[in-house]
Amino acid sequence: MSNKNSKECNDMILCRIWQVLKKPSVTYSLGTLLVVGFISGVLFWGGFNTAMEMTNNEDFCISCHEMEDNVYQEYKQTIHYSNRTGVRATCPDCHVPKEWNHKVVRKIQASNELLHKALGTIDTREKFEGKRLQLASNVWKAMKKTDSRECRNCHNFEYMDFGEQGRRAVKAHSEGLDAGKTCIDCHKGIAHELPDMHDVDPGSSIGDI
Repeated sequence: MSNKNSKECNDMILCRIWQVLKKPSVTYSLGTLLVVGFISGVLFWGGFNTAMEMTNNEDFCISCHEMEDNVYQEYKQTIHYSNRTGVRATCPDCHVPKEWNHKVVRKIQASNELLHKALGTIDTREKFEGKRLQLASNVWKAMKKTDSRECRNCHNFEYMDFGEQGRRAVKAHSEGLDAGKTCIDCHKGIAHELPDMHDVDPGSSIGDI
């Protein structure tokens, strides 16, 4: 009986709240409510977007030692980090979409990484190496699904001057284009060390062409 009374009480409270929300205000004009709502929306959007961008830079990415001590050190040895043109592809350039809707989805997915940070899943080098193949496979799968979308922010078959490429690169890119391949099909390990691939793909290579 008490449960029934409690439910009825809760229902009454919800009904009262709903009545208040849909009832026209007698204190404030519609114009005031619209202006306040607009300003609140702008402030919320600005705060949300600021928080998004604060978590979308290299310093944030390597703020946990799991990233700084492992994949970041590998990345520093690659052409994506240092090259003759001075153009650098940072962590979010390769791992976070630029389009807003895809970026939000990626940020939501990253909450799982925060969980494993708290659990200490890869908080030592040994743990990280034990998970390297799984972590890399997750990234490769995601990139394959999006047709290497983040790679194509800088690289595109249509913009390539095959006359400036070596014969091996021309052959590989031409065959890849004809076969409908995507960047990650051949360029695994281009910015980070490859895991042990013998049981997965014995013919896998860095693809440094």
